[in-house]
Amino acid sequence: MAYFLKKTTRKNGTYLQIYESYYNKGTKETSHKCFQSLGNINSLTNDEIPDPIAFYKDKVKQMNEDRKKEKEKETVMKIGDSPEKYLGYFLAKSIFYRLNLEKYIDILQGDRKFEYSIYELVTSLVYARLLCPCSKTKTFHTILPKLFDSFQYSESQMYDGIAFIGYNYEKIIEIINTRLSRFYKIVTDKVYFDCTNFYFEIDRCDSFRKKGPSKENRKDPIIGMGLLLDSNQIPIGMKMYPGNESEKPVIRDSVKIMKNRLGVEGRTIQVADKGLNCAKNIHIAMKNGDGYLFSKSVKQLPEKEKVWVLLENDYIDVLDSNGKVKYKYKSTIDLFTYSYTDENKKTHSFRVREKRIVTYNPTLAKKQIAEINKMVMKASGLCASQAKKAEYGESSKYVVFNSTNEGEVVDDKIALTMNIEKIEKDKDLAGYNLLVTSEKNMDDLEIYQTYHNLWKIEESFRIMKTDLDARPVFLQKEDSIKGHFLICYISVLILRLLQYQLFNNELSSSRIIKFMRDFRVIQEPGNRYINITQKSSETDYMTNKLDLPIDNYFLTKTQIKKVLSHRV
Repeated sequence: MAYFLKKTTRKNGTYLQIYESYYNKGTKETSHKCFQSLGNINSLTNDEIPDPIAFYKDKVKQMNEDRKKEKEKETVMKIGDSPEKYLGYFLAKSIFYRLNLEKYIDILQGDRKFEYSIYELVTSLVYARLLCPCSKTKTFHTILPKLFDSFQYSESQMYDGIAFIGYNYEKIIEIINTRLSRFYKIVTDKVYFDCTNFYFEIDRCDSFRKKGPSKENRKDPIIGMGLLLDSNQIPIGMKMYPGNESEKPVIRDSVKIMKNRLGVEGRTIQVADKGLNCAKNIHIAMKNGDGYLFSKSVKQLPEKEKVWVLLENDYIDVLDSNGKVKYKYKSTIDLFTYSYTDENKKTHSFRVREKRIVTYNPTLAKKQIAEINKMVMKASGLCASQAKKAEYGESSKYVVFNSTNEGEVVDDKIALTMNIEKIEKDKDLAGYNLLVTSEKNMDDLEIYQTYHNLWKIEESFRIMKTDLDARPVFLQKEDSIKGHFLICYISVLILRLLQYQLFNNELSSSRIIKFMRDFRVIQEPGNRYINITQKSSETDYMTNKLDLPIDNYFLTKTQIKKVLSHRV
């Protein structure tokens, strides 16, 4: 509060000390403590200080003036200063507290002798990703200072830490899953798996970012990501791989890692779309005592099976609330033959008795027929102009390219005709989808509903790509890129736990993110904050659900501490 000069009379003369007064919270009174012992007047007297008492009185006066100026600097805002603070991240903080990861993640540092906590780095970057996704540099300089919690690492340490967690991302996911299982029952009788990829706007490929089939039809180098969800759509695994590698083996690796690291011994049904459906995946699943539920392209079926699909016999209609056909389905159980080629180019064939369910959706049929007509119109226009084969793109499947140069196909010497038979067959099969499964005793509608829960994993990818802005990625090294996507993965996990465990699916992930980003305060001089959050259905819900002063206009430090220490 203030400095003063204390004079104590002793046997050998007057003793001088500079004391500091301060407010004692325990006694709720002003207390004093020694700031600096100066010594005896006789020993302090010299040519430069002929009168020590007068000299040190002036010094104490200057110290009090300097202290006053410092306090004024603290209370006066400057251009570029921001009094705004994020508060919505308390939800994520409560989940981290429940998981209790700090000891286990920091142990992972081992003998690396980091001068900061890896756990602290992970949590702060997850908070920033949820609140305002941006580059790591902007995150460090703009977003982290707006959190109430302070983090003790430098910008260069942040980049080192991101590379470290990227190198160890599978171990960190294992730690998270182990701790998660302490308060949330991970259910693995059914697991959902899908893959996506992320493109990088770079000129050259490297060992990790490779050119491959992009989900967004980009020509840039990409990396692949496989995501594994448990039966309740909670993320329990992530696998990253170079963009030129097939996604089909990733499901095998992910399920194997999940079972080994979680100690899962029971039977697991793997649910995935047609992109992961191959003979080897079916063979490995059955060999390991697991089951499968995949979709399969109706167009690739043998003609005999296509006839069964198109026969109207045995279809059961499912009606909507207006009595119109929402979709129809039928099923069969039979022996089917599969074959695959191993690493040694040897072909293996096997037969498996499986259940197949075909569904027809009239809304999907209209959409697919419209897409076919669009491609047919494009192909017809290009045929009329004698365009080159490379210009047709996907519509080339509806064109027959006949060579006119002694059997060789040459761009400027081909006869073009529309493949009417192919067009009609594709239109006939529009709206149909086939599900194949090892679960012969599972009810048809249960199989249908189980498969259609895959939209949850697609939503997780959407959250990552849109709400969390997983790309563009400005990091270059493989481990750093993996570290970045680990932060995105943990952010999605936090959102899913909040959505399903805390809010009982009453709020979507997008609404939770909206609340977290909106809940902000501005500090007034003194001990009070102004809540600048706009009133909404989310703030009303959170106030009632959590019994916290979320809708208060003024918040004290005590109330803010209560919010940040909230536990789920």
